[in-house]
Amino acid sequence: MRLHRLEVSAFGPYPGTEVVDFDALAADGLFLLHGDTGAGKTTLLDAVAFALFGTVPGMRGETKRLRCDYADPDQVTEVALDLTVQGHRLRVVRSPEYERPKKRGEGTTRQQARVSLSWVGQAPSGHAPDGITRIDEVADTVERLLGMTKDQFFQVVLLPQGDFARFLRSGTEERETLLEKLFGTQNFARVEQWFRTRRTEKHRELEAARREAGELLARFEQASGQDAPQTPDLGWLDAVTTAAEALHRVTEQGVRATAAQRARAEEALAEGRDLVAKVERVRRATRELAELEAQAPARASWRTELDDARRAAPVVLADDQLRRARRAVDAAVARAEQAVDAAGETGVKRLREWVARGRRRGVDGSVVDELRARAGALREEAGALGGLVAEAERQAADEQRLARLVTRSEQLAQTSADVERALAEYPPRIAAAREAANSAAGSRSAVDGLRARRDEVAAAAKDTAAAQRARQALVSAEDDNRAAVDAHQEARERVQALRQARLDGMAAELAAGLAAGEACPVCGAHEHPAPALPSGHTATPEDEQRAEVAEQRALHARERAGQALTRARTELAQLEERLAPWRGVDLSTELATVRAAFDGAVAAAARVDVLDKELAELEQGLDALRQRRSLVERDSAAVDSERRGLVEAVQERAAVLAQARGPFESVAARVADVQGRTARLDQVADACAALVAARERLAEHEEALSEAVAAAGFPSAAKALGAAREDNVVEKLRGKLADAEAAVKQHKETLSDMDLFGIEPDVEVDLLPLRDAVERTRSAAEQAVAAAGEARTRFVAVRDLGKRLRAAWQRLEPVEAAYAELDALTDVVNGRGQNSARMSLRSYVLAARLEEVAVSASARLRDMSQGRYSFVHSDAAGARGTRGGLGLDVLDDYSGRVRPAKTLSGGESFLASLSLALGLADVVAAESGGALLDTLFVDEGFGTLDANALDDVMSILDTLRDGGRVVGLVSHVEELRQRIPVRLHVKKARGGSRVVQG
Repeated sequence: MRLHRLEVSAFGPYPGTEVVDFDALAADGLFLLHGDTGAGKTTLLDAVAFALFGTVPGMRGETKRLRCDYADPDQVTEVALDLTVQGHRLRVVRSPEYERPKKRGEGTTRQQARVSLSWVGQAPSGHAPDGITRIDEVADTVERLLGMTKDQFFQVVLLPQGDFARFLRSGTEERETLLEKLFGTQNFARVEQWFRTRRTEKHRELEAARREAGELLARFEQASGQDAPQTPDLGWLDAVTTAAEALHRVTEQGVRATAAQRARAEEALAEGRDLVAKVERVRRATRELAELEAQAPARASWRTELDDARRAAPVVLADDQLRRARRAVDAAVARAEQAVDAAGETGVKRLREWVARGRRRGVDGSVVDELRARAGALREEAGALGGLVAEAERQAADEQRLARLVTRSEQLAQTSADVERALAEYPPRIAAAREAANSAAGSRSAVDGLRARRDEVAAAAKDTAAAQRARQALVSAEDDNRAAVDAHQEARERVQALRQARLDGMAAELAAGLAAGEACPVCGAHEHPAPALPSGHTATPEDEQRAEVAEQRALHARERAGQALTRARTELAQLEERLAPWRGVDLSTELATVRAAFDGAVAAAARVDVLDKELAELEQGLDALRQRRSLVERDSAAVDSERRGLVEAVQERAAVLAQARGPFESVAARVADVQGRTARLDQVADACAALVAARERLAEHEEALSEAVAAAGFPSAAKALGAAREDNVVEKLRGKLADAEAAVKQHKETLSDMDLFGIEPDVEVDLLPLRDAVERTRSAAEQAVAAAGEARTRFVAVRDLGKRLRAAWQRLEPVEAAYAELDALTDVVNGRGQNSARMSLRSYVLAARLEEVAVSASARLRDMSQGRYSFVHSDAAGARGTRGGLGLDVLDDYSGRVRPAKTLSGGESFLASLSLALGLADVVAAESGGALLDTLFVDEGFGTLDANALDDVMSILDTLRDGGRVVGLVSHVEELRQRIPVRLHVKKARGGSRVVQG
């Protein structure tokens, strides 16, 4: 994988669009990514990860806040990455989900995440030539081409040293978590889980089988009444079943014998009871026939009385109708007299006499016709006046409405005047409110600009104070550096002087070691005629060694002073660069002015909504008044028009109503009088007509009664009514005669029945001995049946449960054997039981991977530590039986002992973690198919190294460039800037960061 170009827009701390040309940075194979803390160095690596996988490493990926807070609202948040993977060049453009301002109206809307993958050149086989835009398809394609998951990519391409330092010091569980993410041992974890799940399932099956067998055994013991042996015994099972079957056969034979005895006894009892019933029938029939013979004269009298009552029934009906007709005549006379008294008309005396005649005999109907003619004349008069009653009511209503219209006209005139006065007050108020609202809206739009200006001026003022302190610090650093240089120079001169003095006194030093007769170490002579004498300025080796140590200390102090001077110059240069736009500006005055303007704008902006609401209310009030004025004018015109028309109608109708009213108070009163007289005449006519009809019906019923008496054959109506009987009496007589005849017939049929032939009514039958025999045999049979049922129930239960128990014992044996084998194997796979190494299957695989990583990392670590350190992998179990296999220690060749990684110093830990990261990158790359990783990033950690260690690390990093690989170092260490000429500088400012390449 090789990166070519990265573009970030409104991403992280970058408000605009920043471009990183990796092809230009790759010219030397090694480049430095540097900048101030928090400037956004790591964000560029996050952008690479986000473009490929849609997420960023570590805790930063959990916040999901990738959009730059300083970006323009219209700026799109986007990352574009050009890279080559497995010989195919592609371009990935990705945007995260974020909130953006609405294009119409106020507020924000959610911008959905999107991605596109396009091919630069020919697309690989099996891929769409037009590219991919689905998020899930892009993720699958990138992961398949890289051959790595996002976790592997974050570890082997973006090498975070802090993670590997923690990996060195972590325990087995933490190492296992990281290695699982990198090497994808989920399948082995699933195998372990499969064994555990399978064992749980088999254990449930075993427990179910044991529970089933135990329940069946308990039920078998209860059914058989026998205690079971301690272990399953099929012979005992067969013996208990055979005994239950034999008992069942014996009880069945007893049931059959007692049932036969009971049947014979019950048959004898049934014959005796039948004889008793026949004797009783003969006795009852003989007795009741004698009683019926004695009732023969009474039955003849009942028949005569019943015949007379039947003939008198029509006479009774005619007499009843005659009495009702007489009562109807009396009622009609009374109603006619009441109607005549209530009528109050002329001719009342003549009508009363006519009604009195109707009480005694028939009357003439001409009076009725006369009354109805008079009522018709009055009805015609009432009809002629009825139409004017509605006109009178309408006249009263119109007069009331006319009065209301006059009042309404006066009210509308007053309302119109009030509305006109109110309308005159609104225009100046609206103009003032609109001016205030426009002013406040202008202040609101200026708030953001004034806030940004205030923050910029405040930051510049702070930078001014910091620059003053930086200048003072630079002067102090220059003084310290000059002092350190002078001290170092003096120490070097002291060393050189002592070295020269020692050279000058070397002859005397050698001469001091000569002895007579011993060879000179210089010329080999045994004679020493003129040995050199020491001068006054001699130097010993100890003096020279002490001077060298002092010179080294002075050198280190000089280097530290130089580094401090460089830092002071860099800090001052950065501050002066930020203050360049503010030269010649009085920042104190400018800050006060901007703050005052900002506070005023904020206060004014706070009233925008209130002023807008007030203006809207005034405009709504003006519109309401205008609408009200229109309504008042329309109502006034309508009222005036209606009033004029109503005055004319009232005047015309008044003359017509006065003539129709006559002497009455109103037309309605006159109509009511006519209608009352008409109703009274109608009542008299109806009453007289009813009297005439009642007299006619009475004559008809008198004639009908005479005809009914003659037809019935009675001498008079009184005789006929005397022979009449009530309906219940007639029905009772008829029923008594029918019952007597039926009883005689029934008893004669009974005595002639062939079943009763030869049976005398005085025969006596004794049933007591027969009942005792039945009771004895029934009790014996029931006891036999109960015993047989119990025996059968026990036999069936024992037989069925025995079969099921036998099958359950046979099924349980192989289940127990299979579970025991699976239980032991599951413990071994999960690092327990007979597994002496306490390593699970997953840990075993991870241990093998870790051993490969240790071998690869050791080669790097030996080079970086000048042959001192190498990694040692251990698969021994942990303390107190904890899992093993992931132990990683360090072998120290100086001492020849293995040390825990936790004992390494800070710089040594950096070397070890960097070696481990590089070794892991090699192993994961090989694991993923051997794909070449042409671009690597090493993030921080160089500040812990001394000069020699840094040289060794740089040498190792130089080897990584072999084969065209590009290595990017992320660090703010000053010395790396002097060592690496190709740099990518991230500059931080208050308005966001930007990237400078070169």
